[in-house]
Amino acid sequence: MKKAITARQKQLLEIIYNYIQSSGYAPTFEEMRENIGVSSNQSIIDLLEKLKSGKYIRRNEGARSIALLPLAYDVLGAPPLVPFVGYSSAGTPIHSIELSGEWQTLSENVSKLNEEIFILKISGDSMINAGIDDGDAVLVQTKKEFVNNEIVYAQIGDSSTIKRFMSEDTPPYVYLKPENPKYDIIPFTDEVELKGKVVSVFKNGYWKPVK
Repeated sequence: MKKAITARQKQLLEIIYNYIQSSGYAPTFEEMRENIGVSSNQSIIDLLEKLKSGKYIRRNEGARSIALLPLAYDVLGAPPLVPFVGYSSAGTPIHSIELSGEWQTLSENVSKLNEEIFILKISGDSMINAGIDDGDAVLVQTKKEFVNNEIVYAQIGDSSTIKRFMSEDTPPYVYLKPENPKYDIIPFTDEVELKGKVVSVFKNGYWKPVK
């Protein structure tokens, strides 16, 4: 049986959540010490390790590497925060732009995803027939396996793009398909790496599933 979270651990979770929501970054050790009322970094590290082992957070070395996991949002009763990591092309593949420090809360209809998720803003019109327009934001769920006809976020060398993944029994067999006839398909090569599945698009103030 999973051990219940302590009041002190929950207090630290709330501090982390509030800092990420307001500033885009997890708090430093000093900020966590000041807010929770302890004098040593070791006290914070011990609490963080307990939160990590309880699967409330994920972290590497340093305070800024902290990310909240789904169980943390359940305990806090707060909407999930996902990173807005930059722009991706729905047109000719372009270089991704990292926008560190920007986060967005998720509405209830997409907040139950347990996998790692992030937001990208779309540049281009190659996916308009799938309901993804220039300037839209899309929610991407990281995956390792993909099936035919899924809309995916793909890395092509140093560039990225949003397209429909196609895997068929006839030539060109495996390729990325735009949803706008003025664009050409992108044949699958060793340079193409699928990074995630597009699960929602932000339209008229709501997250809507993509098809």
